[in-house]
Amino acid sequence: MSQRLCEGRVVIVTGAGRGIGREYALQLAEHGAKVVVNDLGSARDGSPGSEEIQPAEAVVREIRARGGEAVANLESCADWKAAGRMVEQAVDTFGRLDGLVNNAGILRDRMLTNMTEEEWDAVINVHLKGTAGPSHHASVHWKNRSKAGEADVAGRIINTTSVSGVYGNVGQTNYGAAKAGIAAMTIIAARELQRYGVTVNAISPHAQTRMTEGLRERTPEERDIRDPRWIAPVVVWLASRESGQVSGRIIEAGGGLLVVMQGWNPGASADPVSDPRAIGPVITDLVARSRRNLGMSAQELDI
Repeated sequence: MSQRLCEGRVVIVTGAGRGIGREYALQLAEHGAKVVVNDLGSARDGSPGSEEIQPAEAVVREIRARGGEAVANLESCADWKAAGRMVEQAVDTFGRLDGLVNNAGILRDRMLTNMTEEEWDAVINVHLKGTAGPSHHASVHWKNRSKAGEADVAGRIINTTSVSGVYGNVGQTNYGAAKAGIAAMTIIAARELQRYGVTVNAISPHAQTRMTEGLRERTPEERDIRDPRWIAPVVVWLASRESGQVSGRIIEAGGGLLVVMQGWNPGASADPVSDPRAIGPVITDLVARSRRNLGMSAQELDI
């Protein structure tokens, strides 16, 4: 297949210095995209990194060595003004912006009883605000183009949620809350931005990266199916013009899975009850007749 899905399109990828984000950037460039590679170069928990060469710069060199076009951005996507400068850099360097992949993230896993305010704020800031800021500035860019008369803006936002947010995972109240918020943001933003020709979707990825190292031992075969290369094709297609009919969806990918998730669904119902003394048996019965929430231990979902 010689067709390059993102030929000439300009795409920002946050957290693209390593792991899944790096694979997104490489495959987007392979399919003709001009890529803004954003990465602070921080450690898994968000603390300063120690590499001699910034990971974003290393990915840019790799893309250019393969004949692609890319530029590094070393600012924080969680800083609202810096997120605006990132969008400006894409437009100033390549003349436009067509896609945004919100991938940056950190982990500060802790049981709720032991979690500090700083651990909560750091994770919510990077994941949730780090998705909202770039999305805001990219959306303004596309809104302005649409209002200026551009008939087919074809803007694309691809967010990153997680089964930790959709199903829940012990020890990750901060991370799960952020990822659940991103899932909701995806659905709402898709409705708001459709008038401007912009789609918004989210990936729930399964991959073996530095974010998941040490959670459990895996065989070589298990590690292979969790390689980020199984996730990146979804992102490349969603960033292309071909995906215009898909918006507001959450797609679980990697780890041997490719699933469109269906969100919350109503269960059993009853007539309203006005007396709190009488409502207990009614709710107890409704719970008994409703499908249980999907569990999310590592064994149940094999994450």
